[in-house]
Amino acid sequence: MKRYLALTWDHPRGYNALASAADKSRAEGLVDIVWDKQPLEGFESHPIADLCARYDLVVLDHPHVGEAVAEMCLRPLEEVFSAGVLQDIGAATIGPCLESYHYEGATWALPLDAATQVMALRPDLVEEPPRTWKEVVDLSWSGGKVALSLAGPHAILSFLSIAAAYGEEAGRLGHQLVTEETGLIVYDLMGLLASRSPASVRALNPIGILAHMTAHDDVALCPLIYGYVNYAAPSAGRALGFHNAPVTSIGGRPGSTLGGTGIAVSRRCDLTPELIEHLTWLMGEEAQTRFIPGHEGQPSRRSAWSDEAVNARWGQFYRNTAATLEGAYVRPRFNGYIRFQTEASALLRDCFANKTNGKTAIAALNALFAKHALEKDYAP
Repeated sequence: MKRYLALTWDHPRGYNALASAADKSRAEGLVDIVWDKQPLEGFESHPIADLCARYDLVVLDHPHVGEAVAEMCLRPLEEVFSAGVLQDIGAATIGPCLESYHYEGATWALPLDAATQVMALRPDLVEEPPRTWKEVVDLSWSGGKVALSLAGPHAILSFLSIAAAYGEEAGRLGHQLVTEETGLIVYDLMGLLASRSPASVRALNPIGILAHMTAHDDVALCPLIYGYVNYAAPSAGRALGFHNAPVTSIGGRPGSTLGGTGIAVSRRCDLTPELIEHLTWLMGEEAQTRFIPGHEGQPSRRSAWSDEAVNARWGQFYRNTAATLEGAYVRPRFNGYIRFQTEASALLRDCFANKTNGKTAIAALNALFAKHALEKDYAP
């Protein structure tokens, strides 16, 4: 068997199913894949070219695609799979997950794992999940222990999500991130909630916030946070409830920024038919609906999200959030976007802490986006 080195992120959702699938393939004498792990922060920011120089397969998220294409370190999947196979995967995948890896005329990763920002809550502390942003604000006024996810890149990701709920997909206006009108609405809403967000979770990433919510009572609800099915299982002790992201009015779009992960094939990878067969299997019905959910993974196949057995095991996580994923917003993917995301989040946190005037904050945010977009000659 040929051995392949592969890298994913250090969480049961990111590692367990892939490692178990590799064990299965190895036992069957097909292919030997050794999966390493990196921390979530490295997954979000580590230079993709460096990873591709060391690994044959790399799990990444779609905003890294522009950087990877510029560095010419990935194989376009059109060189690996037939057009029919990719079309079938796209048709079976929930929301824009496969589309998010399509950039400059090619597809750069298989959508292994689907996720987006949704609402997380403690069912014992929140009687009825809020549906609109007004209801979220009302809950925060009444001592509802509402927290925002603002650490790392998540401040700007939450900003982009709320902008989408208000009808504006950020970054689609040339070198302007958002209009001043929408930007002010979002900024004021986030500033209000940030001022009431419990200090205990302000520095935590989504995994940290969700773990904190299972162990402490000072956070009852997070209106926008990347969903992790692992915290929804009824057998997991104090399980959390997950629901669709808030809307601006009933019947509106749940504003949410797509996350999830894909498996990319590096240029250094010496492909064999057995490896292609294994990757194809990972995207198939049996793996996505049974094997991956059975090993703490979060599948991307639409049929898994509506499957009765999968939902029963995982506290209806999939059924309760599928509508949000179907309409999720896809971020810009130009080379340099990751730097913008990091700097924009820091800017927003500073503005909230210093109570910066809204017009000043939105002007600074738009200027930062224009700087990075112009550097890379970005056109939406």
